[in-house]
Amino acid sequence: MAIAHDDDLELSSQQREPDRVRMTGHERREQLIEVGRQLFAEKGFEAVSIEEIALNAKVSKPVVYEHFGSKDGLYAVVVDREMNYLLNSITQALTAVHPRVLLEQTAFALFDYIETHNDGFRILLRDNPTNATSGNFASLLSDVASKVETYLAKQFEVSGFPKKMAPMYAHMFVGMVSLTGQWWLDDSDAKKEEVIAHLINLVWNGAVGLESDPRLIIRH
Repeated sequence: MAIAHDDDLELSSQQREPDRVRMTGHERREQLIEVGRQLFAEKGFEAVSIEEIALNAKVSKPVVYEHFGSKDGLYAVVVDREMNYLLNSITQALTAVHPRVLLEQTAFALFDYIETHNDGFRILLRDNPTNATSGNFASLLSDVASKVETYLAKQFEVSGFPKKMAPMYAHMFVGMVSLTGQWWLDDSDAKKEEVIAHLINLVWNGAVGLESDPRLIIRH
């Protein structure tokens, strides 16, 4: 009969049960949020299980349930954090008076977020589970557009454009920035500054020739 050496017994014990790091309740919660964030970004909500979250955090499933109640609860916390972080970043960036600088600040705030929090951005882009109580990317963009709208409305009033159209233009600009950001995240090696420069070039130089009462040439 083969005799097991101490090293073999130690290895077998490590394989059976990973070392658990002692943490405070707050530290453990933050660790679970980060683990969930990484898994949700990589696989999406549906493909991630409580078992997988617990395994990656080296805890038991009851620990996850204790902190968040369910996978949905953890997902809601992750999404809410990302939404609040991005919205606050954009809000703090809007300091300019000149409309072109304002547009550049908005674009840079979103692109900076994509560059430094690409996992979070991927989570926001994914569809939320049907029973989720947290917001979604569309509602976030609407909130961002509302921030931009306040500044555009002042400029529209000064320039003689209908002030009531500011919300529509704000949503068009934020939507354009968002779609360009999604393209840049996955399909482009272009430098951030270069992409933003071309984006603002399209928006601003198109805006220079705006008509106060535009008419369609072709009607369906």
